[in-house]
Amino acid sequence: MPLLNFHIGEGRDAAAVRALLDAAHRAMVEAFDVPSTDRYQTVTRHRAGELVLDDTGLGMSRTPDAVLVTVVTRPRPEAAKLRFYALLSRHLWEQCGLAPGDLVVSVVENADADWSFGKGRAQFLTGEL
Repeated sequence: MPLLNFHIGEGRDAAAVRALLDAAHRAMVEAFDVPSTDRYQTVTRHRAGELVLDDTGLGMSRTPDAVLVTVVTRPRPEAAKLRFYALLSRHLWEQCGLAPGDLVVSVVENADADWSFGKGRAQFLTGEL
């Protein structure tokens, strides 16, 4: 159920993008204990200069490969979020070669009434989910 939005620079081919999505999905399933069939992901590509991810004073140097992932989800325990950050960084490094300093993640929480998976219903509220 979490919705993952990926912001990436231009230049990655379809296989590289799929590897990013697969690695992130694996981390989400492991950290948030959601079904493996629960997959909602989008990708937005940005031209040079349109994706600005400064280091916030942490001394990280970002490359043109940097990725911003926004996760929209129901509330999650802090421990699950920390596990997700670590797993996501590890999986993206191991499966995609994305340097840990090139990953920025933001989790945005919402409530059950904020989701409709189709047919004009809020399935978390109707009990369908």
